[in-house]
Amino acid sequence: MKLYLVRHAIAHDRDVAKWPDDGQRPLTKRGANRFEQVASGMRKLAPGVALLLTSPLVRAIQTAEILVTRAKWPTHEVLHELEPHCPPNETLHALSALTPPGVVALVGHEPMLGKLAAYLLSGPQGKALFEFKKGGVACLESGHGLRPGAFRLLWLATPRLLRR
Repeated sequence: MKLYLVRHAIAHDRDVAKWPDDGQRPLTKRGANRFEQVASGMRKLAPGVALLLTSPLVRAIQTAEILVTRAKWPTHEVLHELEPHCPPNETLHALSALTPPGVVALVGHEPMLGKLAAYLLSGPQGKALFEFKKGGVACLESGHGLRPGAFRLLWLATPRLLRR
């Protein structure tokens, strides 16, 4: 199984006057434009994504929509276990329940994505640390199923690298 972990693109700063519900905070125009270039790079690097799952927060959904149009990935589905503070074991459990196909992409947030990557790579007792830049992507692979510690890191890329 191959798994792409994608952090949402650059969103507006928190502003309770504009977005009392932070989940409604959208991408900035610049963030969306720059992520379109990232998604074009992902089209070349990651063809064959069979399942695209996203956090229900607006900024993650907008990022997933850009991946659908620019990277030509499949229409996204919402997975609540991709919300920012969901523990990695709950995310993995929800993903396992879907019986995912060979290539899956997850669009989410920090700190959840960094914790999920560490959990998948080094297991529940692992000490790996990851931090995703907004619009950054990691590619992990497992030949041993969806288990903590069963994955290996193939690559981790910043948005700047992916835009090139």
